[in-house]
Amino acid sequence: MLFFIIITLLLLAWFGAPLFTLILSVSIIGFTYQEIDLTVIPIELYRITNTPLLLALPLFTFTGFLMSESNTSYRLVRLSSTLLGWIPSQLVLVTLLASAAFTAFTGATGVTIVALGALLYPALKESGYSEKFSLGLITTSGSLGLLLPPSLPLILYVVVVQQLNLEQNISIEQVFLAGILPTLLMIVTLFCWSIWQTRKQPVSKKKYNNKELLSALRESIWELPLPFIVLGGIFSGIFAVSEAAAVTALYIIIVEVFIYKEVSLSQLPKIIENSVTMIGGILLILACALAMTNYLIDAEIPILLFEWIQDHIDSQITFLLLLNIFLLILGAILDIFSAIVIISPLIVPVAISFGVHPVHLGIIFLANMQLGYLTPPVGMNLFIASYRFNKSIFYIYRSTIVMMLLLLACVLIITYIPALSLFFI
Repeated sequence: MLFFIIITLLLLAWFGAPLFTLILSVSIIGFTYQEIDLTVIPIELYRITNTPLLLALPLFTFTGFLMSESNTSYRLVRLSSTLLGWIPSQLVLVTLLASAAFTAFTGATGVTIVALGALLYPALKESGYSEKFSLGLITTSGSLGLLLPPSLPLILYVVVVQQLNLEQNISIEQVFLAGILPTLLMIVTLFCWSIWQTRKQPVSKKKYNNKELLSALRESIWELPLPFIVLGGIFSGIFAVSEAAAVTALYIIIVEVFIYKEVSLSQLPKIIENSVTMIGGILLILACALAMTNYLIDAEIPILLFEWIQDHIDSQITFLLLLNIFLLILGAILDIFSAIVIISPLIVPVAISFGVHPVHLGIIFLANMQLGYLTPPVGMNLFIASYRFNKSIFYIYRSTIVMMLLLLACVLIITYIPALSLFFI
């Protein structure tokens, strides 16, 4: 049976079948083989619509698309630069912080490289940083915000885990808090290394200017409340996550369309179409993956996987090390959303059996997938940066390799020190 399923998937993939059809094919073949009525599949597709948290995904996606179409990136960089002008190597810190914040809200690392790269790359070079260092910093920073709220991968991971009906369940608030310290670790590590790496370069420093700071504050005054609306509303209990997403989307429409007037009403339908197309694909994959998960559970695949792992792995440390290797490879060849919905249902129960908290596992999972964007030879951010800055992919490899290794060290620290992720929960 397994051989037949593999051959079927390979044939479908060869002819360019979409990912959701591959996943659905596994479910159909598996349930048919077990003589189970195929109505379980549409029932699974319907069941996902009753998940309250799911409503937040399209709303936050739309918010991110709308922000990427405006001049939010310019205002974010300018404000960060004026606030941090007194710090040595302030432009490096601006790059790291602005990229993390922009990625957290847009949910797309490629958008961050394209949008902020246009602003930060010339600024870094004009300040005296080398081309190689500037490219490496921007490319590496592009995925830093995936562990920060309201990042879409964080929300999607919680949705998937909640569908598994585990005894040790998790909430979106826990996962939002869990990503803060790991992200700070990555930012501080890259910042410290950057200061050391550029210590001999004649980097120009920007003087602190009250007038410029006030001007930057006035310019971005309408976007500054955004994190407080999202996080303050959720953690104070005023909003549920889906309600916070709706309020955020409405607020951004008012700000970008009617106050800043950088997005016209005629552009909104196209932005909505693009965001809905993206999230629709993710939800379709999610629904099909959950149907496949049901088949795998019925076929006792997780139990067999757990027994095999127990026979060959006798410690949590070894399990986590092998998990890191597996996820790094996965992150280099599969997009983060597909990886979450396909792989999470399999590894979460096994990880819990080894004493790994599901919240900690989520941060490990996403930290590895984040690093996968930078992993040669097929890391997505490497190709986006190569195209955006018109540089060879091998030059981008060389520019990012040291920073990638530093982030790898951070991932190992995050993996083996669970308190870093679980400190606030």
